[in-house]
Amino acid sequence: MFHKEGFKIITIAIVIILGINLASYVAIQVKEIQFAILITSLVFLVLILQFFRNPKRNTSLNDKTVVAPVDGKVVVIEEVFEKEYFKDQRLQVSIFMSPINVHVTRHPIGGKVSFSKYHPGKYLVAWHPKASEENERTTVVVKNEGVEVLYRQIAGALAKRIVNYAKEGEMVVQGSDSGFIKFGSRVDVYLPLGTKVDVSLNQKVRGGESIIATI
Repeated sequence: MFHKEGFKIITIAIVIILGINLASYVAIQVKEIQFAILITSLVFLVLILQFFRNPKRNTSLNDKTVVAPVDGKVVVIEEVFEKEYFKDQRLQVSIFMSPINVHVTRHPIGGKVSFSKYHPGKYLVAWHPKASEENERTTVVVKNEGVEVLYRQIAGALAKRIVNYAKEGEMVVQGSDSGFIKFGSRVDVYLPLGTKVDVSLNQKVRGGESIIATI
């Protein structure tokens, strides 16, 4: 299954690949070259398909747990001052996505969306210290039973578009599709102080399934 954000790009890629291979079949008589063009174009198509894949995830719904919003590797676990929404100290857990990871973003908890905002910005590498403040990003806060969890989609050097479906006031289900980041980046999750973190640095996680914290 593929994510809807990739339908247009996948369709265009298929049309272009068919056109290139048809042209090579007509214009090039050397079969080895035709074969090389075919293989190269198929590899290109496979890369696009794997990037926009949207595998089904089985989320164990639990109001006391926070699931990973994306696939990737945990690169930050630290106490920080969150400037935009909470304006106080929070526990930050950051997950970095490489271009080969699934790039669907999922709601880390269920509840009501109390804040959702898009910020245009730069395209610093995702691990840059200022990426969370200066890069293109979206900030979403979900509230459940008095507890608010903020997650921030951050574009990187390759990611040039963030898609965010969360709308203020709507109810969302833990692990459900909340957006997409094209071509690699990271997501920061901000938790209340005292939250028990259930992951460690450099640990790989699966969006919608891996439990990253217990509230």
